[in-house]
Amino acid sequence: MTESLHRRPTVAITAFVAGLACALALSAANRVPQDAAPDAAICPVVYRLDESPSPRGYHYAFFGNAFFINEQGYLLTDAHVLETFRDGGQPYLIVRRPNAPPRLLQAAIVASDPQHDVAILRVTPNPFAGNFRVAFLPLATDPAAPGQSVIALSLHPTHLHDAQSLEAPREDRAPGQVLSYESTQLEESAPAAKVFLLSHPVTRGQSGSPVLAADSHAVVGIIEGRWLRSVSAANSPSQAASIPGAATPIEYAIALLQRQAIPWHSPSVSGSAPSPAPPH
Repeated sequence: MTESLHRRPTVAITAFVAGLACALALSAANRVPQDAAPDAAICPVVYRLDESPSPRGYHYAFFGNAFFINEQGYLLTDAHVLETFRDGGQPYLIVRRPNAPPRLLQAAIVASDPQHDVAILRVTPNPFAGNFRVAFLPLATDPAAPGQSVIALSLHPTHLHDAQSLEAPREDRAPGQVLSYESTQLEESAPAAKVFLLSHPVTRGQSGSPVLAADSHAVVGIIEGRWLRSVSAANSPSQAASIPGAATPIEYAIALLQRQAIPWHSPSVSGSAPSPAPPH
């Protein structure tokens, strides 16, 4: 069982929502610098609530994180982060610029795999081709292993109920370890899929954010939610704090990228050409 915020109650893993803002670094050749901070690739997904900005920017609703995977402007996130947009509505990213206020950029939903809870976005115009602070994260070629040290990174607005686009987001950085692999249902009426559990709890606002290998900073998974196999685990605040997080293995996202012929970067070539996608 899992705890759910935005999912139907029959779905096995929880949706934890968050706001969006990109903190990224651009090199002269439009390639990620070798010393770029991993959180530089994170972009939360938002919905603009008003037609014109106030002095603090646009009000927005905060849905979850996404992260860039190549310099063509493609991002990965959870499918459940985009669930609100299934029946219409335009998702946006808040993208930072050097020495200038951030901007809202439109994000198109390229593909979604609800069975494995992964989705692909593409932001326009491509911030890697303009004056934006953007970078991308490499994707791990090997699966996360039990006992492996990992870091979960995410961004959220300072004021969850009064989020405005010109305010800098806050970063959540949670180190921990991979505990085990489990099987669960990520979409109603879908076959079971596997997730891996993390030794640290997942907090509100981390859905869709990357889980990085601590040594290589390559993405090994995408935060899914909190793992509630036992109802008694949430009986007290102290017990709730010990509830492990759950993440979708990055292999499901890579499979979706392959089906769409979208390239990505591996850890060994994160500053060079992306890994080619195989033909359909």
